[in-house]
Order: sequence, then structure tokens, then C-alpha cells
Amino acid sequence: MIDSPLCSLLGIQYPVLQGGMAWIADASLAAAVSEAGGLGIISAMNASADWLREEIRTAKKLTGRPFGVNIMLMSPHVEDVARVVVEEGVPVVTTGAGNPGKHMGPWKEAGIKVLPVVASVALARMMQRSGASAVIAEGGESGGHIGEASTMALVPQVASAVDIPVVAAGGIADGRGMAASLMLGACGVQMGTRFLVADECTVHENYKARVLKARDIDTMATGRRLGHPVRCIKNPFSREFLRKEYDSSVTDEALEAFGGGALYRAAKEGDMETGSILAGQIAGMVTRRQPAAEIISEVCAEAEVLLKGASQWVK
Repeated sequence: MIDSPLCSLLGIQYPVLQGGMAWIADASLAAAVSEAGGLGIISAMNASADWLREEIRTAKKLTGRPFGVNIMLMSPHVEDVARVVVEEGVPVVTTGAGNPGKHMGPWKEAGIKVLPVVASVALARMMQRSGASAVIAEGGESGGHIGEASTMALVPQVASAVDIPVVAAGGIADGRGMAASLMLGACGVQMGTRFLVADECTVHENYKARVLKARDIDTMATGRRLGHPVRCIKNPFSREFLRKEYDSSVTDEALEAFGGGALYRAAKEGDMETGSILAGQIAGMVTRRQPAAEIISEVCAEAEVLLKGASQWVK
């Protein structure tokens, strides 16, 4: 059985986190992942504090195991949701799109383990100084908002730079990815794209079908001009966004407006033409629907076999 410092830190059985995917990572998926021994995550995205509170309470009815909340620090409701996780006794918070420094004090006082998502060594060091319990080093292979460094390059550099546990994210969907991440210095992995097709994931069926259909070359990154690139599956929307991005006559404001609501249209309405289908480069390896528990046990079992067999390469 695979065990790591991450398991004892978070009170979980397997060192597997589920990504905090906006409009997708809700109580249903988070509870299923936690029940299976991983750490499920509810995405607070741009939602209100009342919405998040209800999701947290729903997850508590579905599982007695630890789960977390992902807080996007650019959300207009960030101050309110930062208080909700304290009031509701959420044990783990992951953060993205900003510096959680101002919230660290209240969260740590409440006993919350904080795991910021980082895309650079400098940010990882800063998060450790701020009191983070661990960091999630996310490479550009991942779906959604991405940084420049790849997982293969980022994880070992972050692992060498900090003394707290490192979780690898980006381009991980099976035991090979997990085994490689552990060898790079990570204590666990975070997966998003693989969980998109979990039975308990409530994303629209059209979204699931498109992920299952994806090939290795079917994702692209847009939004670099705006300073916050996003990886998604190629479709009419993403191709038109990229065209506008390189059209100097299109203002940044117009480009932002064009992308507004695109993820909701894909994830909730099933619009595969004008919606944004966020998924990582690993989508081409996601080929079947499974319960969350089966995904986690399969990935960990594969990784264990590979790690035990690693001695064949060393004479």
C-alpha cells in the first residue's frame, strides 16, 4: 500500500487529491473521492458564501471523512467564503489565483491545513513562509488556469526548495504518473481530468463524452495575452478565442467579455460549440467512466506495482 506524509497530514488513506474544478467540483464528487480514501475538494469558484455553505453541509451528510474547499482568491466573494470554511469546520483549504497570505492567520488558528497551488519555486517558498501545510505544484499540462513550467520540471525544483510536502499536479491520470511524481519528490498527486468522468461527477454528459473522445493533441492553451492562460479542449469557441487573441483590433476587454460564462455553458448546459471545455493534456488517456473509488484504487495499485518493480532498472 502506498503511504506518505501527506496521508497523515490530511487524515486520508491514499495520497490522492481531486482538483478543485469550477462548476464541476461539487459536494457529490468531493464526498465520493473522500469516501474512497482520497481528499475530495469542493470548488468555491465565484460562488456566494451561502452556496458554498450548502455544498459543505451536503458533503458532510455524504461522508464523515476529511474533504477540502478550493478558494479562488480573485473571487468577489473571497472574504465571505474565507470565513465560511472556518465557521463550517472545513479541515483543508486549497487556494489558487492569488496569494492567500492575509487569510492564513484565521485559517491556521481554526486548525485548517492550507495547500496553495503554485506554479513556481518563488511562490512555493513564499507559501511556506506564510505557513502553508503543503503546496500543490501544478504544471502547464493541467486543465484550466496554467503556468509556464511543466510538471516534470516544476515538481523536483519545488521539492528541493521547500521543507513541506509537495503534491504534484498536471498531466497525471494513472499509476505511471503517480509513480513518476513520487520519484520526482512529491508526496502525493492531484488529479482533475481523470475525475471528470467519475460516476459521481455531475458535469454535463456532453462534457464527459468530449473528454472520453479526446486524443493526445486535442487540448490548447488560450488567454496568454490576458496574463492568465487556460488549457481546454479544442472546439469552435477555443479556436475563435485564439483567433481574437492574436487580432490587435480586439481589445482586452472585448476578449474577456467573449470568454465570460463559457465554462458554465460547457459544464452545466452541455454546449460543446460555444462553451469552454477545460481539460488537461492527459485527456487522451481518460477512456472510460468509473466510480471515484475505482479510479483511486486503480491508480494507486498501478503505482505500487511500478514502484516495487523499479529495482529491475538498477543493477
